[in-house]
Amino acid sequence: MKIVVCIKQVPERDARLRIASDGKSVDTAGVATEINESDQYALEAGLRVAEKVGGEVVALLLGPDAAEEAIRRALAMGAARAIHLNDAGFQGGDASSAAKALAAAVRQESPDLVLTGLQSDDAGWSQTGVILAQLLGWPSATLIMEIEQPEDGRIKVKRELEAGWFQWITLPLPAVLTIQSGIYPVRYATLKGIMGAKKKEMKKMGPADVGVDGGQVGAAGRKVELKRLYVPEKTAEAEILEGDAATAAASLVDRLQKEAKVL
Repeated sequence: MKIVVCIKQVPERDARLRIASDGKSVDTAGVATEINESDQYALEAGLRVAEKVGGEVVALLLGPDAAEEAIRRALAMGAARAIHLNDAGFQGGDASSAAKALAAAVRQESPDLVLTGLQSDDAGWSQTGVILAQLLGWPSATLIMEIEQPEDGRIKVKRELEAGWFQWITLPLPAVLTIQSGIYPVRYATLKGIMGAKKKEMKKMGPADVGVDGGQVGAAGRKVELKRLYVPEKTAEAEILEGDAATAAASLVDRLQKEAKVL
């Protein structure tokens, strides 16, 4: 069984971020990075399925040269090989253009299953995996919390719904699943895995290599225009009301009536 897992390199969750000079992106210079959280769980899910039924996991990443760090970690965790969509033409896109590039690479691999994280920690579109499934014309399911062993060309998965409810559904393969964080404990890359990752294949590909029009991916293929990226602006301050409880309560009521005008 061949499983493609789409991963993304993002800034570490506790990294101190700065807005770039263009006002529309994050300055990543000197910022520590990691594999996107839900993508780590997607990779773990893919490795577990491959270990049960046999086969290989292929890590697929769209990103610049610096993203090789995330690819190496995926290989160290157990992915058999990796595809790096690394070209200036892929950069600056949105969920739609990224999905087009990923779909083109997936078609060349003809996998049985594609896994993505539910959403990225940086952009948070929650759309790339869904659009990818649409472009491939494959059945898909989102918010996956559990995957059963595939049988007879079908796979049964557990979806997270609202208000603590869950849903079991069965899909024919090939299919695309978007994985929720926490599906399984994520394994650590062992020293043996880290050393072995250096010998595994990592293929770099551009738009022409995957047979996609450069005008449909990256910044040229964006459907969403980003106007401005900024740190939330301070608009109000907190104030501690002095005095005992009765005095503070009276002051609060007075302000709610005269200033906030909600009473």
